[in-house]
Amino acid sequence: MFRRKSAKAAGKSSDLSAYIDEASEIEGKYTFSGTVMLNGRFKGEIDSKDTLIIGEKGVVHATVRAGVVLVNGEVVGNVFGHERVELRGTARVTGDVEAPVIVVEEGVHFDGHCRMTRGRPDGVGVDIDDNVVSLKR
Repeated sequence: MFRRKSAKAAGKSSDLSAYIDEASEIEGKYTFSGTVMLNGRFKGEIDSKDTLIIGEKGVVHATVRAGVVLVNGEVVGNVFGHERVELRGTARVTGDVEAPVIVVEEGVHFDGHCRMTRGRPDGVGVDIDDNVVSLKR
């Protein structure tokens, strides 16, 4: 009778708290709780402890701070994930990315620095130089 939602079902769009469509253009500071899908244009600052999904048609010129950030569209600005940041195949990111877990899929255009931090309960990144590892080519 009562079934627990599977992890796959939890990602459906019906679980969204808000949807900002491609006809929307917003400027300022946006804070939210829950899961937000942004397919419009946004300029300013985004701050949340929950999940932000930037859709393929989303264009964000902002500093983004959220628990989980999933990028499919364009971001110009720094992205900070308290838990994780995923740059998916169609993503175009110009700016730095910082999170305990960072996923960059094949096909992503990423111009910036990547920093993996240690997760902390308050969601703030750790500013210790030994977290930065130099990659040799």
